[in-house]
Amino acid sequence: MHTVVERELELKLVLSPERSIPVPARLTYRTEDPYAVHITFHIGTDYPVDWTFARELLIDGVFRSSGHGDVRIWPTKIQQRSIICVALTTPDGDALLEAPSAAVAAWVERTLRLVPPGTETERLGIDAGLAELLAPLPADDLWLSDPWPSDESADGEL
Repeated sequence: MHTVVERELELKLVLSPERSIPVPARLTYRTEDPYAVHITFHIGTDYPVDWTFARELLIDGVFRSSGHGDVRIWPTKIQQRSIICVALTTPDGDALLEAPSAAVAAWVERTLRLVPPGTETERLGIDAGLAELLAPLPADDLWLSDPWPSDESADGEL
């Protein structure tokens, strides 16, 4: 059975130190994809913008600066508010988003209770998938038996 943990949030897209705009977003975690988290941004276009990255990156980013490259996450305080900063980089540009720390931490905690760190591979079902893939089929019995009579006669004559 697969479970989905979702949380609707309003993030802030930082335009400058003095100005930001609200961005509705959804955090999603699926137990069938246990190493990943998904963020969907609803930015007023026909299609939302989806980002997928390692759950471990978000877990670390709740407590300390984490990541490099396309996704970087770190905790900070602004005007006595605890927030999580998420910096996203694409060839088209960069975005800095602020998320409420308590809401993100609570959502992360729900994912950790559902799939504790170190147990993700059990959720992938690799062993069961391999067993199913490698299990003999009824037709394998025919393949393994010799459907052709031997060229040698029973009494050793040719």
